[in-house]
Amino acid sequence: MEWIEEAVDGGGKLLTGGKLVDEDRCVAPTLIEHPNTEAKVWCEEVFGPVATIDRFSDFDEALRRANDSKFGLQAGVFTRDIGNGLKAGNTLEFGGVLINEVPTFRADQQPYGGVKDSGNTREGPAYSVIELTEERMVTFQAG
Repeated sequence: MEWIEEAVDGGGKLLTGGKLVDEDRCVAPTLIEHPNTEAKVWCEEVFGPVATIDRFSDFDEALRRANDSKFGLQAGVFTRDIGNGLKAGNTLEFGGVLINEVPTFRADQQPYGGVKDSGNTREGPAYSVIELTEERMVTFQAG
């Protein structure tokens, strides 16, 4: 709630939510338009039912703004232009870039994980096996 209040006090427009529900135990789904880039909801990993939204007239500027984060778990990009989708996939510094899908989507068999301050490993069965395996080289000299 402090992060939401900080964003609104700093000029962000509260579009929905911004209050506690369920006997004050949960934050209502909250959407904040154009928060200050110093606001924690913009520059930290907020997780939960809180999201920010901003408008861009230049797609490259939107990509630059997304990469300007110290975090990089997953990004969702919605576009009708396949060229912009491919550009996002090649440009965004995130563990996963999902085109026309929300960034919270995952399947167990996919490599799920972040980059930068969002982590440096991947989750999923194949990646778990690698993480739990210690490789060893053994040589044998016949003689």
